[in-house]
Amino acid sequence: MFFSVFSIEGIRYRITVYGLRRRFLPRKEKMRRIFLFILSGTSLWASSANVADSVSADTISLREFTVAASAPRRETVPVQTLAGEQLRRLNSNSIADAMRYFSGVQVKDYGGVGGIKTVNVRSMGTNHTGVVYDGVALGNAQNGQIDLGQFSLDNMEALSLHNGQKSALLQPARDFGSAATIYMRTRVPHFLPGEKFHLRGTVRTGSFDLINPSVSGEFRLSNTINTSVSAEWLKSSGKYKFRYRRVKPDGGIAYDTTATRQNGDIDALRAEVNFNGVTPGGDWHAKVYHYNSERGIPGAIVNNVWRRGERIWDNNTFVQGRFSHSQGRWSTMNNAKYAYYHTHYVNNDDRQIKVDNRYRQQEVYLSTANVVTLTRQWWASASYDFQWNTMSADLRDFSRPVRFTNMLSLATAADFGRVRAQASGLLTLVNDEVKGKPSSSKKVFTPAVYVTAYPFECRNLSARLFYKRSFRMPTFNDLYYTDTGNSSLKPERVDQYNFGLVYGFARSGFLRGFRVSTNVYYNRVKDKIIAYPKGQQFRWTMLNLGLVDIKGVDASASATVEPVRELEITVRGQYTYQRAIDVTRSSDSYYRHQIPYIPRHSGSAVLNASWRKWGLNYSYIYVGERYNQQENTSYNHMRAWHTHDISVSRDFVFGKVRARVLAEVNNLLSQDYDVILNYPMPKRNFRFTFTVEI
Repeated sequence: MFFSVFSIEGIRYRITVYGLRRRFLPRKEKMRRIFLFILSGTSLWASSANVADSVSADTISLREFTVAASAPRRETVPVQTLAGEQLRRLNSNSIADAMRYFSGVQVKDYGGVGGIKTVNVRSMGTNHTGVVYDGVALGNAQNGQIDLGQFSLDNMEALSLHNGQKSALLQPARDFGSAATIYMRTRVPHFLPGEKFHLRGTVRTGSFDLINPSVSGEFRLSNTINTSVSAEWLKSSGKYKFRYRRVKPDGGIAYDTTATRQNGDIDALRAEVNFNGVTPGGDWHAKVYHYNSERGIPGAIVNNVWRRGERIWDNNTFVQGRFSHSQGRWSTMNNAKYAYYHTHYVNNDDRQIKVDNRYRQQEVYLSTANVVTLTRQWWASASYDFQWNTMSADLRDFSRPVRFTNMLSLATAADFGRVRAQASGLLTLVNDEVKGKPSSSKKVFTPAVYVTAYPFECRNLSARLFYKRSFRMPTFNDLYYTDTGNSSLKPERVDQYNFGLVYGFARSGFLRGFRVSTNVYYNRVKDKIIAYPKGQQFRWTMLNLGLVDIKGVDASASATVEPVRELEITVRGQYTYQRAIDVTRSSDSYYRHQIPYIPRHSGSAVLNASWRKWGLNYSYIYVGERYNQQENTSYNHMRAWHTHDISVSRDFVFGKVRARVLAEVNNLLSQDYDVILNYPMPKRNFRFTFTVEI
């Protein structure tokens, strides 16, 4: 007996195959059984691809095959996904780099291998984007931002972006709260009968004095338990040549810098251990994650000079677990997590006040989610989350805040054939305790409604509509940071409206698959938290003064063709238009101006070709004109930029050993550009990767 349990986007599936035995069958019968096997598991393709690819057609006989699902499988909420080989072939150093190929996404990148990288979805702000790692949300109560540069693609199986929330009802209450959510899913071991382990090793080198080895191992401990271990070391000087020019509004040159980028080095270690198991009617997962790094913070280039004295040390560890179970009409999923984050920040710049601070964060997170099947077309769920956050620092008179958060969600979904609807409501209660001050509490209720309709029987075309209210709580820095914090801040609120059309199909022949998607959206951000000057000493404080209107269009398309045997070509492209304007006060000089760093036009394109054991990948990214300040003046104007990346790979097979050699060229035309003002990005650079799998 062989069995495996998959949890895909909150939906649990179990495949059981009985009586595997070697038997030679007529070719027609073999193909029929293989086709039925693949057809019955199409909804599981992302997680079970390794198993399906490894099964030999002349050795498998299926006597019983069962698939059980605890929730509807069709997506009601707009989602973008990169998975498997498609994800691995992109010219991406980190999760943030891969996110650039999703529509509606802006990546803030301060340059270099170790530079801080954050993601902003549909101009709502980084703090409105949730990040979930293997089913459990990542958090940072200090500033609300997750540095995606800390996570590797080596062990990543799938990366997805959901606008609004997932379609699955079986999810934690916290997942119903974000305006958009990034889901990262790591590899889950799959073993064929007789297999005991899988090993994988990778070495990368290239520009910036890059040394980046990684190893991973998957081990089958028993018929029901397996484990995986992965580790990665990243070391780089971060040095690269650049040319940076600043042009005055009258066309004159303010300054022109040609130099080598300094203080962008990084020395980081990532280690991760996972345990996976199955139980009668369920499955469980446990994870231990550790990240340790030392890196320099390259300063901004201003008037031909830059700061070099900032360094930061991160020591982050978390432990999390998940247990799922289904019985009859009822399914449950329970999560637990403990996280400890230690940050050491030093600024030795002799032109500024010297800083040597240490910050410590702790988080305890507990969650239970439950779904009941009321009828064959109607489901309901209830979820409860508890979260405890605390922060301390070696600063004089530090507030030492402690936050207790309780979240309760109720949701329901109904499937009427050609129409599927989903609705949810989330109640969030937050209570803060601060040393020397009375406790404060906040209560927020956020509803959401989603509807998907299929006009035609074939269901190649679907129309989607949703409304959602989301929020983000003020961070510890917003509320309690020395001198600037404001404990009276209200949560930021976002009203989201979205209408979209999706058309797609998959078939055999020349055109293997085609998909096109378009979404028109309107977001209104209320009570936006901004820094505002007060008094006569140019001191700043945080206030709820912001109001932003965001109108946009996302469009994406993909097609796969097979012009000749064994040659497969896939083309993907996406385009985003955004009009994100500040409508806070009509008296402001920047009233109805585009908010900083949001281009009106942006897009990307990817071409992938595979022939036998060769692979070719070309990618193009375009970011249009934008402004670095609130006033849309010529002096604050930033030029559009675009980059070309290309890679070539070759696979080798030596018995049970598989190897891959990959060569990459990024920023092929060596363009001078910056994502953030005064932070120049690398020019043309190279990377070479060698991977061995057993």
